[in-house]
Amino acid sequence: MNNAVIVPVLELIKAYVLAHQLPLVAEMAHIKRDPFRILIATIISLRTKDEVTGPATDRLFSLASTPSEMLQVTEADIIKSIYPAGFYRNKARTILYICGKLVDRYNSLVPDSIDELLTLKGVGRKTANLVVTLAYGGKGICVDTHVHRISNRLGYVRTKTPDETEFALREKLPEEYWADYNTWLVSYGREICRPLSPLCSQCSIADYCERVGVIRSR
Repeated sequence: MNNAVIVPVLELIKAYVLAHQLPLVAEMAHIKRDPFRILIATIISLRTKDEVTGPATDRLFSLASTPSEMLQVTEADIIKSIYPAGFYRNKARTILYICGKLVDRYNSLVPDSIDELLTLKGVGRKTANLVVTLAYGGKGICVDTHVHRISNRLGYVRTKTPDETEFALREKLPEEYWADYNTWLVSYGREICRPLSPLCSQCSIADYCERVGVIRSR
């Protein structure tokens, strides 16, 4: 699949997504670009469904809304507030660690570059790209399992890992689509282009898709 095809494909996916609910962190950024809240919400969201992440983030930010305030909250209270998010104990420690580094290194401000964000333990490429694009409107391509799967399923890239997919997309995808690519594909991947038995009969881009690796569909 080349860019002459991916552009109309993305426009069709965009139309579907805009008629449905955006992923939680994207919706949060749409309401208000708060880099700290977006960073922490993204950390909570890892391996956690939006219906858990949203309330957990709200409970945590009712206790503290800045890095310095968060450092005054005990680890036990952070654990209690974000439960039942996946790996909530590890995430509580990560949140406190990151807040400490933000206060010590960055005057309590969240860095606006991917390289700086990656120096924070617990922040991977997915999180760093999401913060830069959603919180700061910067250049980046956030690649999670949905983006990796769909990009390969379409036949747009041929990669083995999300990191490989990110760099392949940076070389190929028109830059105007970078910031929204994750939001659109995550939403589409949850509802239509699912990991197992995707809903190809309901897919608006089925005629374009190479269906790489699809064994069974509905």
